[in-house]
Amino acid sequence: MERLTADLTASMKARDTARTGTLRQAIAAVRVAEKAGPAVRELTDEQVQAVLASEVKKRRESAEIYSGAGAADRAATETAEADVIEAYLPAAVSEEQLDALVAEAVTSTGATSMRDMGTVMKAATAAAAELGRVDGKALSQRVRQALSGPAAG
Repeated sequence: MERLTADLTASMKARDTARTGTLRQAIAAVRVAEKAGPAVRELTDEQVQAVLASEVKKRRESAEIYSGAGAADRAATETAEADVIEAYLPAAVSEEQLDALVAEAVTSTGATSMRDMGTVMKAATAAAAELGRVDGKALSQRVRQALSGPAAG
């Protein structure tokens, strides 16, 4: 959170209005999350990252909707905002790492069919948390492919 605040100050001094606005929105989202629930609390770094990841996801989804509706300028704005916020998140896991992670989860759980998807997803999600940022949708697709492919039971 300190880095966000420091970068906000720097962007304000640099008169970078787009970055300033995006950082203000990100900080506001974190503050809302801190006040959610029965008592105000300070979020851990992991919780702040989860809030920021959610903000990135919202913007990426909005960009898709805008580009599908023919509003390319709005889509570009949403994408730019997502890129600014994404810089505060850990690096995403590579395709190769994701494939290896899924293969290891399938092997370690002894999964043989789609009925084991929940068990494999639980193992893969736990392993992914140690590696870095993983898109849950991509992880789910990989697990589904691994369990329904010719190598599976």
